[in-house]
Amino acid sequence: MSKLNKDILFLIFGELQDNSKSLFSSLMVNRFWCETLIPILWRNPWRYDINYNNKDYLFIIITSYLSDDIKEFLTRLGIQKPLVSYQSLLFDYLSFCRSVDITIINSIISTGSSSTNHRLFLQQEFYGVFMKKCPELKYLDMKSIEHQIFYFPEAKLRFESLYELKCDTSIDFSYFYGLARISQYIQKLTIVNNIDKEANLGIVKLIEVQKNLKYFEWKDDRYYYSSNVDPYKEILLALVKKADTINHLKMIFMHNDRTLQKVLPKLRKLKTLIIDDFSYCNEQQLKMCVYHDLEIFKIDYYDLKAASIIIENSGGRLKKFLLVSYELDFIDNFNDDTLVFTRKIYENCPSIEYLPLAFSPSERHFSEFENLLKVCKNLKSLLLIVCDMEKVITEEKNLLEIGDDLLKILVRSAPTSLREIIFLYDYKFSFEALEEFLEKWRDRPALSIFTIDPTYNADNYKNLIIKHKNNGVIKDFRCEFFINLINIMSVDS
Repeated sequence: MSKLNKDILFLIFGELQDNSKSLFSSLMVNRFWCETLIPILWRNPWRYDINYNNKDYLFIIITSYLSDDIKEFLTRLGIQKPLVSYQSLLFDYLSFCRSVDITIINSIISTGSSSTNHRLFLQQEFYGVFMKKCPELKYLDMKSIEHQIFYFPEAKLRFESLYELKCDTSIDFSYFYGLARISQYIQKLTIVNNIDKEANLGIVKLIEVQKNLKYFEWKDDRYYYSSNVDPYKEILLALVKKADTINHLKMIFMHNDRTLQKVLPKLRKLKTLIIDDFSYCNEQQLKMCVYHDLEIFKIDYYDLKAASIIIENSGGRLKKFLLVSYELDFIDNFNDDTLVFTRKIYENCPSIEYLPLAFSPSERHFSEFENLLKVCKNLKSLLLIVCDMEKVITEEKNLLEIGDDLLKILVRSAPTSLREIIFLYDYKFSFEALEEFLEKWRDRPALSIFTIDPTYNADNYKNLIIKHKNNGVIKDFRCEFFINLINIMSVDS
């Protein structure tokens, strides 16, 4: 491994970008690995799962770029951290940096001084260093910003190439006007709404000047708004003007909005639609939402009927269907809606790969589920939810019979692409049925199975699972808490 060339190492480290533990361990292999990895780590040094409030060395590295006069001034202020020179660093770290995260930089500054005045002074100096040393900026998280960094002499050159911006609505509108003058090619914009007032007109202006906005995310961070305040309307109307470029939309609203029902049908190029509530749209409005390029769709299961309508109008490219909520109690017309939904999936989504599916364990539902398995040949991950158990158990079968029937359907009709099954709620399988299922799965790729039922921790089940792990039938078999199983499937893409 130590003899791999630099290009190969770049590819490997690129695949490990979200695995901070592996990346930091790789730094210690040898000097060549370290020299290869440092530029990757410092491209966006704020993305890793580490405690930035307790990293003195980051404060020392950034202050090393300050002028001697400023360092001397910091010493007079009583800042006790060692202030080294830039020339003594092993690498020119900031020359690799392509991102600024205001919140994390402020937390690093707080390790140097707790004084408000000192902190504000250090912020100004640190931002100036980033403007001078970073060749370009691709990513900016400006939440908690307290300085107009867009007026630094070097700002125009740095921010012209800005690709991704994260911000919140509490930031003064003038900051966005400053950014709008120089950053007009932002492709990914994420906004956290954390104030109870009308739309931030600076954000509206920033959206309007963008020439290639592709990804837009809005997340409400407050639960109650004044009845006479609409924080969405101006933002959504600005967004409609970008309908030719927007292809990823994520909207998490805390209350219904009538403007969205007018906007959604106009965003016809969406590849990703993540939205938690369609209750403000009637059936006629939903039928106007035609997304022929839709690949990822996430919705609350309470709007299963709405999901069926949108899926019917999609272009057959849907790969991931995800859920905001898995609490399925008290859903009106659950049996009918789940039958229709299952049918719409296999009629309109032959390329589906990730699918949570809820249904009653009736013969009709099981029959439609088997039809889906036969048609959808690309399925990789299934999350299965059986509801209305008490009614079916009383009238037809017991819990084990239902589970055993389900295993028979899976082994008989599941596509060879299936790699993962998540069983949610009251699934139970007899030892004999599970053993038969695993024996018949032998000629397929290894399968991961997840459940919340602790029954499978019993010795006879554990021995069966170990046996089939050893012969390659099972890749993983885990009994997990409910929330852990949800997280396996619910990660946004």
